[in-house]
Amino acid sequence: MKLNNLDEKDKIWVHFVGAGCGAKDLITVRGARLLEQADVVIYAGSLVNPELLEYCPEAEIHNSAYMTLEEVLDVIYQAVDEKKQVVRLHTGDPSVYGAIREQMDALDLKGIHYETCPGVSACFGAAASLDLEFTLPGISQSLIITRMAGKTDVPELESIERFASHQATMAIYLSTSMLDKLSEKLMAGGYPADTPAAIVYKASWPEEEKYLTTVSRLDETAKAHGITKTALILVGDVIQTSSYEKSRLYADDFSTEYRGAKK
Repeated sequence: MKLNNLDEKDKIWVHFVGAGCGAKDLITVRGARLLEQADVVIYAGSLVNPELLEYCPEAEIHNSAYMTLEEVLDVIYQAVDEKKQVVRLHTGDPSVYGAIREQMDALDLKGIHYETCPGVSACFGAAASLDLEFTLPGISQSLIITRMAGKTDVPELESIERFASHQATMAIYLSTSMLDKLSEKLMAGGYPADTPAAIVYKASWPEEEKYLTTVSRLDETAKAHGITKTALILVGDVIQTSSYEKSRLYADDFSTEYRGAKK
């Protein structure tokens, strides 16, 4: 039975689904259900774990790694014309470097209704793998998700150097091939050379690799382990520290709506 019981003209035909950070069982329950109900699945084959396709063994499968935007849209248009349910399966969470807006705008022009199902982004899979808390009191209360400029430019105000000046925790995507330059920019922005850093290759995948290092040794560490792509870079003192402050929320002298101060 389909989830969609709306009138035909208002029916949701396309679901943008976050595949999660890698492991088959780290997709959301809703995302798995949508895959099970899909007639057509277009998945980002260069980044999405193919084990997720086991949720939709009867669906027509397309690997967008070999497709242009126009080819992806043509598959969606044809499927909708044939009254088929479509899942566009993106890595991690679709809202983070998912290139979904351009697809949604095209669907809007055609009057095709769609919805988005969120997913677990790679930075959260990496944090779980390393048992990290990104927002340790007294160390960092912010997480900056960003990338190096490459084929896609980065606005000047969002440069690595400017973000590094905040000394917050950083999760840096799509930059594994530029780690020497990344280190230079992080240090130019204010991170000391010995600031803790981590490289997490394919977080939560069966072949996951993770390495603790420092800002100045990112490129050296990656080369030593043959990591050239599909890795996330984490930077900040939260990665290796024991000097953080405990949360005030659970302090015995702190009152909340649910609990009075104990002393």
